[in-house]
Amino acid sequence: MVELSARRRMLILAICCMSLLLVSLDTTVLNVALPSMRRELGASVAGMQWTIDAYTLVLASLLMLAGSTADRIGRRRVFTVGLVLFTAGSLLCSLAPGLHWLIAFRTVQAVGGSMLNPVAMSIITNTFTEPRERARAIGVWGGVVGISMAAGPLIGGLLVESVGWRSVFWVNLPVGLLALALTLRFVPESRAAHPRRPDPVGQLLVMALLGSVTYGIIEAPSAGWSSPLILGCTALAVASLAALLVYEPRRAEPLIDPRFFRSAPFSGATLIAVSAFAALAGFLFLNTLYLQDVRGLDALHAGLYMLPMAALTLVFAPLSGRLVGSRGPRLPLLVAGTAMAASGLLFAAFSAESSTPLLFTGYVLFGLGFGMVNAPITNTAVSGMPRAQAGVAAAVASTSRQTGGTLGVAVIGAVLAAGTAGGADFVAAARPAWWIVTVCGLLVLLVGAVTSGRWASGTARRAARALERAPVDPRAGHRR
Repeated sequence: MVELSARRRMLILAICCMSLLLVSLDTTVLNVALPSMRRELGASVAGMQWTIDAYTLVLASLLMLAGSTADRIGRRRVFTVGLVLFTAGSLLCSLAPGLHWLIAFRTVQAVGGSMLNPVAMSIITNTFTEPRERARAIGVWGGVVGISMAAGPLIGGLLVESVGWRSVFWVNLPVGLLALALTLRFVPESRAAHPRRPDPVGQLLVMALLGSVTYGIIEAPSAGWSSPLILGCTALAVASLAALLVYEPRRAEPLIDPRFFRSAPFSGATLIAVSAFAALAGFLFLNTLYLQDVRGLDALHAGLYMLPMAALTLVFAPLSGRLVGSRGPRLPLLVAGTAMAASGLLFAAFSAESSTPLLFTGYVLFGLGFGMVNAPITNTAVSGMPRAQAGVAAAVASTSRQTGGTLGVAVIGAVLAAGTAGGADFVAAARPAWWIVTVCGLLVLLVGAVTSGRWASGTARRAARALERAPVDPRAGHRR
């Protein structure tokens, strides 16, 4: 690869962060628009869940496939196709005549989005080759995720109240087109020296697992947990997971390499990503519906109510990136888990909704916690991995984020729907969901503490050595 100037490297980082902004902002900016969409499209709670989960589910399912394809045929090429698809999908969403069309167009967005995050991380990894410089770049990357996640409610509120819910998709058009033009002009093409082979069986099994779990959770409150449909989803999920565990270890280049999970930091980052993003998705889903449906706020004022959360994340996301680069991930993870768990506890045990000061305290704590958690996830996932495997590790981390967001909306939406169907008011129906958010915060705290010490670093080094020297039989496509 041609040596790039410092200015060119920073420009490439900015372009990659623009793509990340698109994908991350699209999920959170939509949350504030849900009540308006629900009224205009005549949708149920499950329908609203699907407008979010159709996107995150497809995104999670295709991230690793997109990453390995980019390594094989060219990162800039796949990244460019992703920008085109995502921008076109956004335009189609803004024109959707009904709920089912909107869900279908969200999947088009997601196919494009799956080609952005892991490919952008591969581009960053191969652009910033010096370890400390790469850590700072990844810190900026993680900070952008936090900023986009937190700013979504405010931006969404402004757009919905001033123009209408369809405008939340228009914002992607100029950003997507600008990123596309800059990519074609400034991002060099690159490929992996030894690209991984396709793994269609593993890809189908991952899609079956995530799809069946998500569908079963969302539809269970209306269909019944013991209905044939939900039992069939459960059976498919169990069978897919069992097949993955048997099939993938036998592959020379599996879609999900089990050896990655010998690294405690990598395994911890995966679980932390699922927990943190499940908490975020549930937090935004619950608060959006509460502020607009119960307190009667319009979309703009609902976004303004959540401004403390956005402000704290804006402040602490870049601070977390700098802390990870200078002191490692342990302190940010401990602070993040403590703050997120405390926020959930305020709603679960003390009904923070009933008191405006407590409500804002919960928002401040969650914003602080989420701002601190994102940078260490990516850095921990890729740290210690061989350079050739960094893109795959980052793709698994991105998949974990989207899986967490998907499960957060599915589980918390199902708990809320079950409570309201039983006659409980919103606050009472949401209390079990807030306990789930609290448990997610505690998982971030405990897993972060266990997987960020000296013992964990040793497992990462051993896993990296195993990945570098694993023998492969190229004729059979299986490990010797």
